[in-house]
Amino acid sequence: MFKVDNTLKNATTPRTVRFTEPLFDKLNKIAAENDISFNLLVLQCCKYALENMEDKKGDKNEL
Repeated sequence: MFKVDNTLKNATTPRTVRFTEPLFDKLNKIAAENDISFNLLVLQCCKYALENMEDKKGDKNEL
């Protein structure tokens, strides 16, 4: 289960990412409800997705 935490606060590599408006609005709402930045939420979502993504053999990836 995805839980918000502050382990990725010191991200330093800038990137531009484009979101659909509904996805951006939902992420903004979740970030505000959890008193964290939009950026921190996106980083955590990406980390969670990568850790729980199965490779072609069906095994989970580890970061």
